[in-house]
Amino acid sequence: MNIQDILSKCDHTLLAVTATWEDIRALIDDGIKYKTASVCIPPCYVREAKQYAQDKIAICTVIGFPNGYNSEEVKVFETADAVSNGADEIDMVINIGDLKAGNYQKIQDEIVAVKAACDGKLLKVIIETCLLTEQEKIKMCEIVTAANADYIKTSTGFSKAGATREDVIIFSKHVGKDVKIKAAGGISSIKDAEDFVSLGANRLGTSRIVKIVKEEGLL
Repeated sequence: MNIQDILSKCDHTLLAVTATWEDIRALIDDGIKYKTASVCIPPCYVREAKQYAQDKIAICTVIGFPNGYNSEEVKVFETADAVSNGADEIDMVINIGDLKAGNYQKIQDEIVAVKAACDGKLLKVIIETCLLTEQEKIKMCEIVTAANADYIKTSTGFSKAGATREDVIIFSKHVGKDVKIKAAGGISSIKDAEDFVSLGANRLGTSRIVKIVKEEGLL
């Protein structure tokens, strides 16, 4: 796997609470230069980012982030607002408390509602695997598939751990054929990226890969 193949699967990400517009603009410049799949940024910068990028790169943003416990109505509003501002891809966080409580239909209904608000844009569903049991991960594979989301995503990167290889293996075994996989959080080397892709990840949420390519002059 060559480095450009890896970059083409990366959602080049900056979600730090300290991120300024200048930081986001630099992220977009790098995403365009290195041909990443998208840039993943805070919702407050979507409008400016879309205008600045001029469709040279997909703009991804986050909904219900990072804890997922906003109401369904708030997530739907956030999504519609982001899409109206130019977001091409939406990464939403589920309500983990609902999962722990067994409120499976409520989670599915929420994903369906957010998907509708995406108005045809890609929807990735973040389930925060580091907080879940294996059975809960498998259940979420079933729910995300039933809700017709485009991707299941491991992590926000803001909890106690990020993606693991085992998570991607579980996803690969249990999601429907039309659901893709995004691994995010803790992908800090080219080897990590290669491993996750080889195990079935279609996207990688990371800020490190572009930085490594720049530092090591790999392109």
